[in-house]
Amino acid sequence: MTLLLNDPAYTYGEDASSSAASVIDAVKVYGADGTHTSVRALDGVTLDFRRGDFTAIMGPSGSGKSTLLHCLAGLDKLSSGYVYVGDTLLATLDDRRLTRLRRDRIGFIFQAFNLLPTLTAAENITLPLSLAGRRPDPEWFDRVIDVVGLRDRLGHRPSQLSGGQQQRVAAARALLTRPEIIFADEPTGNLDSRTGGELLSFMRRAVDEFGQTIVMVTHDPKAAAAADRVVFLADGHAVDDLNQPTVRRVINRMQRLGD
Repeated sequence: MTLLLNDPAYTYGEDASSSAASVIDAVKVYGADGTHTSVRALDGVTLDFRRGDFTAIMGPSGSGKSTLLHCLAGLDKLSSGYVYVGDTLLATLDDRRLTRLRRDRIGFIFQAFNLLPTLTAAENITLPLSLAGRRPDPEWFDRVIDVVGLRDRLGHRPSQLSGGQQQRVAAARALLTRPEIIFADEPTGNLDSRTGGELLSFMRRAVDEFGQTIVMVTHDPKAAAAADRVVFLADGHAVDDLNQPTVRRVINRMQRLGD
């Protein structure tokens, strides 16, 4: 993709110092566009995610939530449009630089945890730094471990941990590199209500105490209510935006999308 100096996306990126991530006119098509088998997962989405905010993305199944998250995180590429992390346009990065950006500037919490079974909790948490040939800052490591409450589980392997503990390991791994932004794809989806609440409390603390930026896809109104803002998608479009959400307000907005 060639980016011209008079391109609106260039201007947006240069002025995006308050943005942790953004998409402009994002389109993602699976299959040959215009054919009866093609799926238009994103259809001209423009959104901005402010630094230090906790944003939830909601919408019906097939609305484009996870596609948007994966494109924002550089795990998938748009068919057209622009994705920025900070003021970096992802389309200008080759594979090596994109890998480095994902490793150093982005954290990702997967619903399925994505832990290596042969590594201990501590080794899974420090894995991104180990791959980069770096050691964790001991003081920061201790602070993260205390926040997620894993002090007595660091020597355990994933098979020896509960689902909630495994997800906290994944969250600590995402936070340890002090990324500019953390993306979370249905992080409470495999957890019971109590454990899910504990994880949301941790994520809320990461934003309030560490100044972390989090963008989370969820289908759960209770999870969304923990955020500062909720963005609603439908049929690949951004259709609504709610600040200071409550469970009732989120449910009401979702019901409108279903009408």
